[in-house]
Amino acid sequence: MKKYKIILLSVIIASISLNSCSEDVMDDINTNVNNPTDVPSRFAITDAMTSTAFSNTGSEIPFYTGVYVELNAGGFGQMYNAEIRNSEPQNQTTFNNSWNSIYRTMYNLKLIIDKCSTGSEKGNYNTLGIAQVLYAYNLALLTDMFGDVPFTEAFQPGVIFQPKLDRQEDLYKIVFATLDDAIINLGKTSTYPVLGTQDLIYYKKEDTEAVHISKWIKAANGLLARYTLRLSFKNPDYAKVLTYVSKSFTNKNEEFKMNNSSIPNPYDQFKTERNYLFASKSLYEKLFARANDPRANGYFTKIGTPAILVLYDNGVSSQSQTYSQSALSNSSNPIFMLSYHELLFIKAEAEARNSTAVTSTASLTAAVNAAFNKDESVNFSTTNATTYVAGLGITTNASLLKEIAVQKYFSFYENESAEAFNDYRRLLAMYGSAAAHPIQLANPKNATQFPLRLPYGDSDVSTNDNVKSVFGDGSYVYKEKVWWAGGTR
Repeated sequence: MKKYKIILLSVIIASISLNSCSEDVMDDINTNVNNPTDVPSRFAITDAMTSTAFSNTGSEIPFYTGVYVELNAGGFGQMYNAEIRNSEPQNQTTFNNSWNSIYRTMYNLKLIIDKCSTGSEKGNYNTLGIAQVLYAYNLALLTDMFGDVPFTEAFQPGVIFQPKLDRQEDLYKIVFATLDDAIINLGKTSTYPVLGTQDLIYYKKEDTEAVHISKWIKAANGLLARYTLRLSFKNPDYAKVLTYVSKSFTNKNEEFKMNNSSIPNPYDQFKTERNYLFASKSLYEKLFARANDPRANGYFTKIGTPAILVLYDNGVSSQSQTYSQSALSNSSNPIFMLSYHELLFIKAEAEARNSTAVTSTASLTAAVNAAFNKDESVNFSTTNATTYVAGLGITTNASLLKEIAVQKYFSFYENESAEAFNDYRRLLAMYGSAAAHPIQLANPKNATQFPLRLPYGDSDVSTNDNVKSVFGDGSYVYKEKVWWAGGTR
């Protein structure tokens, strides 16, 4: 319990204490004696892993984006405001904690990268490679959610106070290059001590160091597959996606996730502390429409006497805390950064898009099977995925692609909402309209107010004129797509 409190406290401090990623707090980093920067990388990397998973991947961003794509329904408080599009989706304060936390995490990772490449720990290749994987992941998360963001002029406290925004297209080039460098460095021999238990993501005492590092290399390749597919509207290269997939996870034990007894699952924490998210009628009806889908009832709790499902009608139901909730929530659930089931859905889509002749459901079946068996408090391992997929009536390449999208969407409930949001926007660009989209959303507010991106954080809207000028009144979130989804920024 003591260890849990210490780690969680560091996460909370990291997520709320940064007042501006480009001004005074960057100065404080160099002067605050209680926040030293020159610490051994093996200790700093642990904090970066924790903030990456808990604060950046697992908290505000998926809570809100899950409401936008209707994996969850916002029935109360902040989530209700997001559900009915009352200020929250375009407010500069909504994602300020996430904005600050991602920047602080990247700044700390940059210090580690510099230390291990040219600084006092030059040649510490394992830690360097791991830091680069985390750095690329956080940068992709930042630009996927916010679009063009300060980067090349950021992280220079006391030198540049109002960094310019960099184009998402250029930021993605950095993401790919950083992951490529990470794979190279992870393949080198290091004379520095292994991370061991300092690695909260991949360490297992039964693994050799070679096996341990191989998992980080597989994670990097999996991320390259995800991000290459992400750019499929702008620059499709499905053969390259499949090459990366072939070098990534071979089972769920290798997936990129935080599953540590000291780090609680943020969804469960949010449910316990706020009780704002409820069972989405939109999601339930999609599941129910597919005969014998065990998740139609298994995803949600039943309430009352007799116990029944009480679903929230997305964008329509009144504000209340008396609806059914997720049956998956549990403090011990992993925080997925890249799951095995997502990787298999990436493979299935890349195969189907690489050739219009592909109608085989083999890869889709493997992905659905992985989704039925994912590591959460409730799984559906007794369901026969082959029989289930065969009953979907897929006969053409087009119907296969649409079902891959829908099944991938189902698999993301409830902890992977940010990727569902990314996928929805990518496919919106590829299919050309919401009407043609494989995933039909129900909230009537979407006719004019579907969030196409997240608003910049207040720390920079209020202090950086470059950010303030493009933020305006925040209504751009409903009008401007990010670059990879067909927009300009």
